Amino acid sequence: MSAGLQSELFRRPRALARNSGIYLVTDTVQCGDRGVAAVAAAAVAGGVRTVQVREKHASASEFHALVLAVADAVGDRALVLVDDRVDIYLAARAAGARVHGVHVGQSDLPVTSVRSLVGPDAVVGLTANTPAHLEAVRKLAPGTVDYLGAGVIHPTSTKPDHPAPLGVDGFRAFASAAPLPCVAIGGIGLPDIRDLRSAGASGAAVVSAICTAADPQRSAEELVAAWES
Repeated sequence: MSAGLQSELFRRPRALARNSGIYLVTDTVQCGDRGVAAVAAAAVAGGVRTVQVREKHASASEFHALVLAVADAVGDRALVLVDDRVDIYLAARAAGARVHGVHVGQSDLPVTSVRSLVGPDAVVGLTANTPAHLEAVRKLAPGTVDYLGAGVIHPTSTKPDHPAPLGVDGFRAFASAAPLPCVAIGGIGLPDIRDLRSAGASGAAVVSAICTAADPQRSAEELVAAWES
């Protein structure tokens, strides 16, 4: 990562979040014995600029420790976002970790409350996948949310309760109607990257494509190259 991008992380993380490119969402099970922090570090070495630390089954203390480990591994070279848990983000910040914000879903704290808690400089992402979600976003004060996570693109086992898949064409329609940049998510692999960028994605979030790869850094490099091409 260039010195310019490192500086951007500290000066304008919210601006970087609105143009995230390849975006890793971690999965503890899929990372296996290598560990989440090591896989995240390899992904960032391969060009990934955003890492969302997701952990649905760990205790609060375990999740906190995981966020600290990932931030220590990559926090000076990529955005580190905490999935769902605003309290974990705040605790990590209080511990001095280089974390940059949170990503919340529709069933988490209201984003107006999230913004009040994390302050004006933190990144706030929001999952959205219906016209009603977009209408609610349009009613928010400017600056409440930085980007939307939209999907799923394809069926995925990492989120078994996902809504009906959008596909690339559905994502294109959704992104064109959205008032904020949209990161595509859900079952995304290398063959999808160029089509999603052409469809208006500000980023493409991947899980299995990196977490299960034999060489996470090489997989990240291939995904980034496809995005940049």
